[in-house]
Amino acid sequence: MTTEISATEPGARPDAPLAGLRIVEFASYVAGPSAGMTLAQLGAEVIRIDPLGGAPDYRRQPVSRHTGESLYWTSLNRGKRSVELDVRSPEGRELALALATAPGAGAGIVLDNAVGRPWFSYEALAARRPDVIKVHIGGMPGGGPAVDYTVNTEVGVTDLTGPADNRTPVNHVLPAWDLLAGTTATTALLAALHRRDRSGAGADLRIALADVALAGVANMGWLSEVRERGDRPRHGNFVYGTFGTDFGTADGGRVMVVALTGRQWHALCAATGTAKVVAALAESLDADFTDEADRYAHRETIAAVMRPWFTARTLDEAAAALTDAGVLWSRYRRMGEVVADFEAGTASPILTEVDQPGIGPVISARSPIRDGGDYGDSATAPALGADTAGVLAEVLGLGADRLAELRATGVVPATA
Repeated sequence: MTTEISATEPGARPDAPLAGLRIVEFASYVAGPSAGMTLAQLGAEVIRIDPLGGAPDYRRQPVSRHTGESLYWTSLNRGKRSVELDVRSPEGRELALALATAPGAGAGIVLDNAVGRPWFSYEALAARRPDVIKVHIGGMPGGGPAVDYTVNTEVGVTDLTGPADNRTPVNHVLPAWDLLAGTTATTALLAALHRRDRSGAGADLRIALADVALAGVANMGWLSEVRERGDRPRHGNFVYGTFGTDFGTADGGRVMVVALTGRQWHALCAATGTAKVVAALAESLDADFTDEADRYAHRETIAAVMRPWFTARTLDEAAAALTDAGVLWSRYRRMGEVVADFEAGTASPILTEVDQPGIGPVISARSPIRDGGDYGDSATAPALGADTAGVLAEVLGLGADRLAELRATGVVPATA
């Protein structure tokens, strides 16, 4: 098992890109916590404020079958510090505000998705620290609620996903807009910090999940296409705008091949031994298959020509030929196969194992940002409220007597 940096060791990487920054995170679910985790992986001290008993996602599935602890929560909150406060009480709110606006060149930075908490508004924070930076992630730009699975339906993506012979909407299991909103939040936060370093100005930055989704489909030209041509038909597993689709092999395997470029197209034809047939097909159709638009227009015919090559070979045989020819391809796998690779030591080094307190060994990930070619370290998530006393003492200077008072009045947990 790999020994990793503990989540309760702030400053363990003084040479990290964001070392010296302190970010207060008051968020739940995916977008906000994923942003905070990214910043923590880059070396920032991320202090997560949790209400007593945890935020709504504290027990969210998947959970460990052994302990019942949330694999979801612990995976998204790696490398942070957890401060547990009774934010319904005036004293708890005061402590949260004080942490968010504590002095220091690398402090006064807040990431949140809190709804219905006017006491934690930008205005309330800026009244205490005018140069505070607050990045708020919400659902709708007007303040209404939204989650990935509702905005994805609103922008029409679910109408494009699924089999070509059925128009029933198909939901996507990956919360892509949430994850993209998280990366947008990190970009916004660091941009505001750069501006503050130059001018001393704070920032009130707001990101709506619905805006992230709409901007995403607009930035790919999908909305302009619909205005000109109408709604796009479904294509099943065919790649839109070029040639790419899935093929089954003789032993029940399945591969995905994609030919975006001319080189990739020629490699696919060479690997499947269909170059001559495809050339004759192009001539008969008066098409130029070096042009991806023509490959897309005749995708089903091309697939029919190539399919026998795949069905005559096992997955391993097809894989070897495709790889040798330089084809852009991958095999369809289950996540269990990814886990098997990890157990065998053949998975990407971005994956590692950590001993997560309260759960035991879990598969974790290093940051996908390689600094000098290295992925860096992973970390564990804190136990809920584990850093309450330490953070309040370090950041706010609270002494033992004051901490004892807060425990006695229930503002912080009795175990803090």
